[in-house]
Amino acid sequence: MEREFPALKVRMFGRIVILYDGEAVPFGEKGMTRVQRLLMILCHSGSGGIVRNKLLEDLYGRDEVADAANNLRVTVHRLKKRILDAGFPEYDYVTIKSGVYYWNCPMKLEVDALEFRRLVTQADGTADRDRKAELLQEACELYRGEFLQELSGEEWVMVEAMQYKKLFEASLFWLCEYLKEHEDYEEILRLSGRAARIYPFDEWQAVKIDCYIAMNRYKEAFKEYKDTEKLFFEELGITPSERMMKQLKSISGHVKRKPEVIREIKDKLLSETGRYDGAYYCSLPSFRDEYIFACRIMERTDPCMYLMMCTITDDKGRPQEDKETLDIMSEKLREAIKESLRRCDTFTRFSSSQFLILLVGTAGENCDLIFDRIIERFSEENKLWKNYIHFDAFPVAEMNDSSRESRGRAAG
Repeated sequence: MEREFPALKVRMFGRIVILYDGEAVPFGEKGMTRVQRLLMILCHSGSGGIVRNKLLEDLYGRDEVADAANNLRVTVHRLKKRILDAGFPEYDYVTIKSGVYYWNCPMKLEVDALEFRRLVTQADGTADRDRKAELLQEACELYRGEFLQELSGEEWVMVEAMQYKKLFEASLFWLCEYLKEHEDYEEILRLSGRAARIYPFDEWQAVKIDCYIAMNRYKEAFKEYKDTEKLFFEELGITPSERMMKQLKSISGHVKRKPEVIREIKDKLLSETGRYDGAYYCSLPSFRDEYIFACRIMERTDPCMYLMMCTITDDKGRPQEDKETLDIMSEKLREAIKESLRRCDTFTRFSSSQFLILLVGTAGENCDLIFDRIIERFSEENKLWKNYIHFDAFPVAEMNDSSRESRGRAAG
């Protein structure tokens, strides 16, 4: 009687995990070695295998390998040895037939990505909506993250990941509509919440907001919107979509507050502003509202107000794009602006490399002095940083006439 072995499970969605008999298979080194990459390629190729030229392309890409064929033979040998060292039974795990490479093992192989694709394909061919929903729900549960995210820089992985993502999105959208028809909003919240954690900038939060609204849970809907707004501004420097803005309007009319006397309201409005010195930092929508309000005030009075933009640049004077550098410099610039201005001034992050400042009661000739103060604080730990910031200042009263720009210069 042939011996039965436990299943070999390979998880390719999210963090790569290989399980044999319920235990994680140790591969020794940290990071993805070429041996591990070969294992992923072979397991993902399934029963159809992978032709030699495609395997060489996926495994080595554009690497300069003098003898790729010989390197492949060595890598295959190392993979077989590594598998045995990990406690697998003796077997010829990689076979080659007519130039096609196959993963060959005595146990059942379960690959989440291949199972996901099989379930979606089966669902597409199913006319019964209830059965289709069951298949798609099973498929979506398998999708724990992007396909082989630890190998996301490899071309073949990027192509496959994009296809899997499209299948996941289409499947989950259909499933959410099905669940909405059955008013199963709690399940939609769970599924869309998982999707939002995987793809936080694809606005799955809007699906959650729709559910909260449908269940009359407006406070939770409002919180979801504000959390998403904050995420988009801090990470991308953009506003949520028009769809989410419309959702906010729908929510606003339903978020009720208990009646309070004017003194209590005033104390609540001022409770935050009394705690901090320096300029007031706010989100871009709040800054926009304040700017519109300032423009309206100017119709009745004549205060001098300037809009200033500070831009972090590279060594060629272009907006800085290196994310690691930008993260460090933008945080320092935010602190410098806050500490250099007055409490009546307001500023916001306009984009990943730019800040907007609204200066109240400031004359044009003082813009240079203000910018110099910002520069001094910004570059106090690294004097060279003063060469990587540019500013423009415009009088608010003349913003509709670009020819009347106040001035602009780079530091240095």
